[in-house]
Amino acid sequence: MTIDEPPAPRPDPARPIALVTGVGRGVGIGAGIARRLAATGWDVAFTYWTPYDRRMPWGAEDGAAEAIARDLEAAGACTAAIEADLTGRGTPARIFDAAEQGLGGPVTALVLAHAESVDSGLLDTTEEAFDRHFAVNARASWLLVREYGLRFRGTPGSASGRIVALTSDHTVGNLPYGASKGALDRIVLAAAHELAHLGVTANVVNPGPVDTGWMDDGLRDALARDTPLGRVGTPRDTAHLVAFLCSPEGQWVNGQLLKSNGGSAP
Repeated sequence: MTIDEPPAPRPDPARPIALVTGVGRGVGIGAGIARRLAATGWDVAFTYWTPYDRRMPWGAEDGAAEAIARDLEAAGACTAAIEADLTGRGTPARIFDAAEQGLGGPVTALVLAHAESVDSGLLDTTEEAFDRHFAVNARASWLLVREYGLRFRGTPGSASGRIVALTSDHTVGNLPYGASKGALDRIVLAAAHELAHLGVTANVVNPGPVDTGWMDDGLRDALARDTPLGRVGTPRDTAHLVAFLCSPEGQWVNGQLLKSNGGSAP
């Protein structure tokens, strides 16, 4: 799909549209959220950025975006996959253009699951890495939230719009990631108040340690021992909460930072 192509008519135009960022890997949290939203009645546009996965230890999954799109379509959703470099200042507006044109309607729910996350601490973080983390995790998130607020056309008082962002409280040995996620928290919690007149709720979810292929056996076992249920989180765990927050039943939860980590120790 390109944004110059006219959208095909959606089979069910009554289905709301969600935009989920950071859906680059089939085993990732973003993909789990996209699948759950598709299964619960949403059409889904999603973003991915293959160069990021290529430079990370897990590497890129060839054909991941196409495979994820097939999963969503099998669940009954119309979908649009959008490759997007979130370090670009104009990227958020282009993402919304592509989502609206690709699916033929406005975005009702914005789910921010993207992240720049490269391990480094207080003394060894470079200025370039620090700026990149804030460009992706904070600035791009603000611009996406702003673009959503400028375009949203819900009914005031209906609480029909949704913003959900994924965060982290990790800082030690991961300073730029944790600091930029802290900025993300404040941006989204501000939206809960500043966009309330539009009928939008906004919440932040901290999913804790989630096994998306980056853990080795020793780390996985150690984290499981610190969790009352004796296991680490899965993308599905996070997806269930996000889907609830996006549902009509979740409209009274607003302006919150929610931990969904199985009670794991800090």
